[in-house]
Amino acid sequence: MKRRFFKYIAILLVTFVIAPTILTAQDSIATTTDSVQIVAGITTPIIEEVSATAEVSGLDSGNTAWIIVATILVMMMTVPGLALFYGGLVRQKNVLSIIMQCLIITGVISILWISFGYSWVFGTSFMDSESSLGAVIGGFDKIFLKGLSLETYIDGVGIPEILFALFQCMFAVITPALIIGAFAERIKFSGFLVFTILWAILVYNPMAHWVWGGGWLMQMGAIDFAGGTVVHINAGISALVMAIMLGRRKGYRTIGHPFTPHNIPFVFIGTALLWLGWFGFNAGSGLAADGLAANAFLVTHLATCMAAVIWMSLEWIMYKKPTAVGFCTGAVAGLVAITPAAGTVDVLGAFAIGGISALFCFWMVAYVKPKLKYDDSLDAFGVHGVGGIVGSVLTGVFATQAITGADGAQGALYGDWNQLWIQVVATFASVAYSAILTFILFFIVNKTIGLRASKEEESIGLDISQHGEIAYSEDE
Repeated sequence: MKRRFFKYIAILLVTFVIAPTILTAQDSIATTTDSVQIVAGITTPIIEEVSATAEVSGLDSGNTAWIIVATILVMMMTVPGLALFYGGLVRQKNVLSIIMQCLIITGVISILWISFGYSWVFGTSFMDSESSLGAVIGGFDKIFLKGLSLETYIDGVGIPEILFALFQCMFAVITPALIIGAFAERIKFSGFLVFTILWAILVYNPMAHWVWGGGWLMQMGAIDFAGGTVVHINAGISALVMAIMLGRRKGYRTIGHPFTPHNIPFVFIGTALLWLGWFGFNAGSGLAADGLAANAFLVTHLATCMAAVIWMSLEWIMYKKPTAVGFCTGAVAGLVAITPAAGTVDVLGAFAIGGISALFCFWMVAYVKPKLKYDDSLDAFGVHGVGGIVGSVLTGVFATQAITGADGAQGALYGDWNQLWIQVVATFASVAYSAILTFILFFIVNKTIGLRASKEEESIGLDISQHGEIAYSEDE
């Protein structure tokens, strides 16, 4: 039954991806060169088609070169950055399973994104026709990037829209990859793959449309410059649901670190690559090589340093010794928290968000998780979920018109309490949607294909039981 269901799911997904090529082929000769327009705002821009007679924004080679680099940096965050960071934290017998999960996500989600994900998020056909589906997805007008030529630019910044689609593809890739940290060392590869595909389609794409593609959260004025709600809260809450429903690892202890990381130098290298890649993640989200990108670069670095130092200091005070893993974990918490605010806060906001996120995330990882006894293997929820929530809410406190401009958003600290309320609503909506949909998808996949590896498979390690490989040769 499970094998048959897996086959049907595979056939359905392949059909869903390939079928639209018929529509694409019909329009392949008449390639449009319509320009696209950025709707002014402080989030990742929405794309809207305009008439062919509108003024076309020409190519800006400087902005284009920067976004090409930023796209490379964001891809590097998943492979090899996250693969090494998570891979170093697990036991030796499971490191290849982490690497393989990151690799397959990069491959499969990229295919799905270009096939229809980009159109779901940034298409406009359903919204233009005032269809009820426009509340969830943009449309099917950009399936397989239909209508995007080499001369279809993003007005105002002058970058090709195909580059923007690829840049956003890297966000779609890393988001489900973050969830890996919650169920590491105990999930079947087949169940993981089906769950991840369904999650990307039904959880990531709709939420990205809500926040970045012109959906109701964007229209409400929610600020998410580079992925606090869409990426980190979304992945972090799903990680918590998965960790609880999947159950604890065999031999898991609830006090301190349950298992010793097998390769801390990997953790350091992964952190360094994440830190570096995050500059493309945040500074690239303005889509231009300008002052806003420079500010996003600056506040990202400052918040990360602040969080890392505070986390290390807390460890030093509480446990008498500062650790490399602790510093790295704190750095990631700071990177997560500053992400939604990178385009709206100044140095003050960076210091505050970095410091506060370290306190909350440390408390969640060191005290709440052992108390509640859930096994969030690599603290995907404790760092990404909690850090994303803290950053999203504090954006509504520290946003300042010194960065957003005279007519831009500002937070409660500068007198606009309404922005804080909007951030709270957006945060709550992200938490609720991610939790409910993840629960449903877990139940369906677990009852059909199965998600939990057997005790025997878990004991010998997922590298051998799922992939037939070992990371390190035992030969002399």
